[in-house]
Amino acid sequence: MPGQPRKGKARGLTTWSTSAPTTPETGANPSSPLFSSALSPDPSDTPQMGEAEAARMAKGVVGAGGMRLFSPEYYALCAGGGMLAAGATHLAITPLDVLKVNMQVNPMKYNSIFSGLNILVKEEGASSLWRGWAGKFFGYGFQGGFKFGLYEYFKKKYSDVLVDRNKSTVYFLSSASAQIIADVALCPFESVKVRVQTQPMFAKGLVDGFPRVYATEGLSGFYRGLLPLWGRNLPFSMLMFSTFEHTVDILYQNVIQKKKEDCSTLQQLEATCLAGYISGAVGTVVSNPADNIVSSLYNKKAKNIIDAVKTIGFRGLFTRSLPVRITLVGPVITMQWFFYDTIKILTGLPTSGGIPREPEEINI
Repeated sequence: MPGQPRKGKARGLTTWSTSAPTTPETGANPSSPLFSSALSPDPSDTPQMGEAEAARMAKGVVGAGGMRLFSPEYYALCAGGGMLAAGATHLAITPLDVLKVNMQVNPMKYNSIFSGLNILVKEEGASSLWRGWAGKFFGYGFQGGFKFGLYEYFKKKYSDVLVDRNKSTVYFLSSASAQIIADVALCPFESVKVRVQTQPMFAKGLVDGFPRVYATEGLSGFYRGLLPLWGRNLPFSMLMFSTFEHTVDILYQNVIQKKKEDCSTLQQLEATCLAGYISGAVGTVVSNPADNIVSSLYNKKAKNIIDAVKTIGFRGLFTRSLPVRITLVGPVITMQWFFYDTIKILTGLPTSGGIPREPEEINI
């Protein structure tokens, strides 16, 4: 009919018939939105989102900012968000990390959180608490970028291939694949950081620490702790991501009792933070033995993994530095997820959680 809208299928936008009557004076169509807005401007007359585009956004194909999910730009943004979130949070807890490493290397001297901090400050000054800050910021920044960005990538790939498999299988495979690559990026920074934090005369930071490690031990010196690093971070990452995903599902289904897209931004971030803290605490307990072995190897307290286990003792593997690690890791993982999902929200993307599914094109 003349003057009535007809809907297109390509982008779900509304087009207007050119056969509608016009006024003699202006040649404009009185029923046209452009004609009415020119006479009496109204904010409600601004062009609205097409129905197909709105449906695609609701289904998770396009973010509110116009970015297509699962595109190269999406994964790049996830990697950038992970890098900022991980780097900033690890930098903030450098003093506790310095204490943790010293407790692992010299448990007789540094036997509690408060006494350990006092000893460090009295003997080496307050600045000693920030030794290795560059290794924390850059090393864990690179690790976070690979870990979060590749997790999103692998989760989409594995969920497309393993359609009928249990969700946990997808989460475990995705996090393990991402963490293997992320730890290769972290290992050289971790090698220098641990030495700087426990050996005051070794180096001041990354700038002089990298050449010294290379000069004394060669390239292998940067990766001598890679296997125990995988042993620490792989189970941690697998449990952390899986616990986070399942906790998010439980919170929306049983606590909030609403779909994620129907919740406010505040509710979504609250769910993210709670799930993040729980996932961090669970991962910490499981990864503690390997964390002690890493510190022992880098500080040459043991020649190899077997020697480290004998030196530390089976009970010590699980209990040494565990309180400070729980104090350290829980808030760190919580803040990482908070910053990561905040960056997603600010760029118009949905918060984390759930198996990604990309529906077919929607034509209306």
